Amino acid sequence: MTLVAGVDSSTQSCTVVVVDAADGRVVRSGRAAHPDGTEVDPEHWWVALQQALAAAGGLDDVEAVSIGGQQHGLVALDATGAVLRPALLWNDTRSGASAADLVRERGAQAWADDTGTVPVASITVTKLRWMADHEPMLATRIAAVALPHDWLTWRLRGTGRLEDLVTDRSDASGTGYLDTRGEYRRDLLTLALRRDADPIVLPRVLGPADGVEGPGFLIGPGCGDNAGAALGLGLRPGDTSISIGTSGVVAAVSAASTHDETGLIAGFADATGHHLPLAATLNGARVLDATARLLGVDHAGLSALALAAEPGAGGLVHLPYLEGERTPNLPTATGSLVGMTLGSMTRENLARAAVEGLWCLLHGALDAMRAQGITARSVTLVGGGAQSAAVRAIAPTVLGLPVTLPEAAEYVALGAARQAAWVLAGTDEPPSWAASTTAVLEGEHRPEVVDRYRSLAFEYAQRVREE
Repeated sequence: MTLVAGVDSSTQSCTVVVVDAADGRVVRSGRAAHPDGTEVDPEHWWVALQQALAAAGGLDDVEAVSIGGQQHGLVALDATGAVLRPALLWNDTRSGASAADLVRERGAQAWADDTGTVPVASITVTKLRWMADHEPMLATRIAAVALPHDWLTWRLRGTGRLEDLVTDRSDASGTGYLDTRGEYRRDLLTLALRRDADPIVLPRVLGPADGVEGPGFLIGPGCGDNAGAALGLGLRPGDTSISIGTSGVVAAVSAASTHDETGLIAGFADATGHHLPLAATLNGARVLDATARLLGVDHAGLSALALAAEPGAGGLVHLPYLEGERTPNLPTATGSLVGMTLGSMTRENLARAAVEGLWCLLHGALDAMRAQGITARSVTLVGGGAQSAAVRAIAPTVLGLPVTLPEAAEYVALGAARQAAWVLAGTDEPPSWAASTTAVLEGEHRPEVVDRYRSLAFEYAQRVREE
């Protein structure tokens, strides 16, 4: 049996799966936690990777490894390869004003045309501008820029040479300085840093099945976490997924790129050579965590309460902007609870409003995809939030679509493992590993829930932007 390994270095944890390269069957696995926060010393990721690898039985019998990781995070290195400052993660919104500056300087349409993405606070290029403006002495020392998965891949190779940094098109497409053809735009890097960026080392962009030599095994190009999940699920052009984790993500594999000047859709690439237009919300499963904590219940208790309430939660509407928001682009927003009356303020309605609010937020992201010509006939639901009975039951009533629920699995790590098997095989297409479907969820569509939410969200956005 030939073994390969896949890694998911996510915001919250590092997961390793060791699988049979022939069929994707998981042989063993390991996990380690990451620290909380929106900026993290990358060394914590390396320590967690070592712990997760040890828990998964190590790599002595593994022939290829690939690393999937959280997108956009800025790892700035000096000329010796040392990390200059804690990495600014995708969910660090301090660069919101920097994003607005960059859009104003070039225009939203120019960014969309060139890179497929209009910069928002999560995008790497905005974090570089923030460094240039707020930490100029550090910014002048930047000799290389990497993303989290790039940096971990580089550490795993162990050469210590900046020129050995590698990446893949899926993750690099989320930086804001890679164009839709897959070429770096150093002029955009220069614009961000307010200095000549030509000497800065950027990771070499490998092809989907290109590998590099590691210490006793091949190392794949890796991928962004969303592209990894799509690869792990076996999604093909025309398929749409929704992932509810730390963030909420709507992604569709597409043969064509998108160029959304509104900035709601990021024109990312997938891990196979196609495109992965994506809408992401800052707020995901932690909306459920916060509500369960407030109500003094666990997630099963939250689901029981939510499912005991009627659709519409008695008129109670939750705008779940608990960490600001990216879709819509309201980085300084806070959450709101609207429609509170003596009748509506029950534990059941509050739980239901939280779940409906989360789904309405994701419905807005799906609407933004449709505005770019992406047709969704059904969606595949994954992520930790998909384990909630209430999330599953309420999904089709809010979305108005059938929802496919695959077997619970670590799909980002599996996608990375599938890439590793692809690198090892050297074939034109990745190996065929089918995800098992456990259910197709359907329910009565309740458009009035979305309509009420949409009206309140529009009013809130107008008020915030006027302020």
